[in-house]
Amino acid sequence: MVRLCFVCLGNICRSPTAEAVMRHLVASEGLEDKVEIDSAGTGDWHVGYPPDARSSRAAAARGVTLSGKARQVTPADFERFDYLLAMDCSNQQALKTLAPDEGARKKVHLLRSFDPASEGWELEVPDPYYGGERGFDEVFEICEAACRGLLQHLRAEGRV
Repeated sequence: MVRLCFVCLGNICRSPTAEAVMRHLVASEGLEDKVEIDSAGTGDWHVGYPPDARSSRAAAARGVTLSGKARQVTPADFERFDYLLAMDCSNQQALKTLAPDEGARKKVHLLRSFDPASEGWELEVPDPYYGGERGFDEVFEICEAACRGLLQHLRAEGRV
């Protein structure tokens, strides 16, 4: 089994969207017994909160349900997960700082690095929190493309 944890700042917008998208893709291919999926935030101010309603609406419009409650990433996550998938460079750096050793740091990746259409400055999933509804739609689309690429990567590695 491969274990994935999607990580953003507060765990109410981007990372729950990526988690839900990946769950949807994995379920549609009958791979639930091969992939464990979770999400977390580097910050603690939204712990216990449900996903942002705007993220939930963007996902629901595409037949995907966001669920769960926000939690903060912990050092134990580096033992539990094979991949910690950061939404942006700031969260990637926070994860690498929290990682207990070099092996754990190697588990940290930018989610969008798995999207073959992304490169350079496009490797970050933008934070839609302070923007309008369109930002949440864009985040969903970005997460979907990156999660498809991640699933393809896992197949190529023989993990699923």
